[in-house]
Parts: sequence; C-alpha cells; structure tokens
Amino acid sequence: MTNMVFLALVLPLLVGSTPISQDLFPTDCSDVYAKGQTLSAVYTIYPAGETPVQVYCDMGCEGSQSEDGRWTVFQRRMDGSVNFYRPWEQYKNGFGSKIGEYWLGLENLYQLTHKRKYELRVDLQDFEGVSVYARYSSFSVESEAEGYKLHVSGFINGGAGDSMATHNEQKFSTFDKDQDSNKDGNCARTYLGAFWYNACHHANPNGIYLWGRDATYFAIGNVWHHWKGYDTGLKTIVMKIRPVT
Repeated sequence: MTNMVFLALVLPLLVGSTPISQDLFPTDCSDVYAKGQTLSAVYTIYPAGETPVQVYCDMGCEGSQSEDGRWTVFQRRMDGSVNFYRPWEQYKNGFGSKIGEYWLGLENLYQLTHKRKYELRVDLQDFEGVSVYARYSSFSVESEAEGYKLHVSGFINGGAGDSMATHNEQKFSTFDKDQDSNKDGNCARTYLGAFWYNACHHANPNGIYLWGRDATYFAIGNVWHHWKGYDTGLKTIVMKIRPVT
C-alpha cells in the first residue's frame, strides 16, 4: 500500500477521533494572534471546526484604540460600497468584502460565541474624524432555532453611549423574517436595515449608509442614537469581538 493510499484511508479517522488543534484550525483572531500573526489583515478561521471562514482581524496596530488587538471583526461599514438591506439567508451566511464592508454571518457568530465567553467593542467615527467606542464585557448569540437571540451586557463607555441595551435579549430580524418586538410592523422594513430590533432601535448599524446628517432620512441610516441621534449617519462603524481572558 502506498503512502498516499494509507493517508487517504487513515486521515479521515484521525480527524474524526482527534480534537481539532487550534494551531491548525484557529477558532478566531485571538488564536491567529497567538500563532504570531500580529498584523491587522484578512485571515482564515474555523468557527465551526473544519469549515474555513475568511475574516478581518483587528490586531491593534492601526491606531484604532483597540489595546492589544486580537479582535474578530463581524461587521464593518466604511464607505457605503456594500448594500446591507438584505434577506435572512444572507445575514445568516454572511456577505460583503473582508477587506472592506461586510457582515460575517449570524451562524458564524453563534458558532463562535457558544464555545467561549466573548466581549464586544463597537468603534464609531463621524465625518469630522471624531472617534468613540462602546464596549460590552459579555456578548453572545443563540442558535438559529432561537432566532439568533442576542445577549449583551456589561457596558463600558468610550464616549459613544449605550445604544445596545434596548437590543439585549432580542432576536435578529430582516425584511423577510420579522422577529422583533414591534407589534405594529417589521422594524427591518421600516428602518431599511437588519438587526436585533426591539420596537424598534437605538442602533441601526446595518441601515442605509448616510453621508453625515440628513433629517430627511430619520432613523433609517447607519446611526447610533446615544452619540449622534437618529438623523446622522456615521462614516465608520466596526463591531468586533474577542474572548474574555
């Protein structure tokens, strides 16, 4: 029996019986960082085991106030180049460009956060160049069967204010899957986005990309109410997580 045939027969058995190595299959950007990859860039992670997923890792070397980095970016708006008004299936699986605007996918978020305890950081910047953040010491997302329900708590203010509190314990909603707490309509349709809407929102990071303040488009833009109100779209919104150590 040749070596090639032997490996073909034995490797599936080894994979099935041996715990997945984080050296070979990093779960998130903190594992990538631990392997010595300290530059912010696009890397491959394996949230669900052996299925590769590309993600942007913020390793803290870009002056982003991210301390020692290791952040797995799951949402980023920066120039309005990607349409975020999308159906459920795309929010489940992810979309966009990892070097630009993208959404990592609800299923990936679930796979990540049900294995470890994570914290959340939301970086915001306006069109005048002012940067603030909101940080939460605990962040997790339940399974699809539970509507990808959000759990977020432990707010730490970096100037942004707490616009996530009202979204805690809410299921995720899109224009074609209404799971919000609003009895009078679909928040995703009303505010042209997709999020863990309550009835309806204080944050709409996946709303339409607005170029600053525009009172004509009240609350439908990429807004963070506790910082800039409902009529001012933000230049940059980045949502990212890392394991709590």
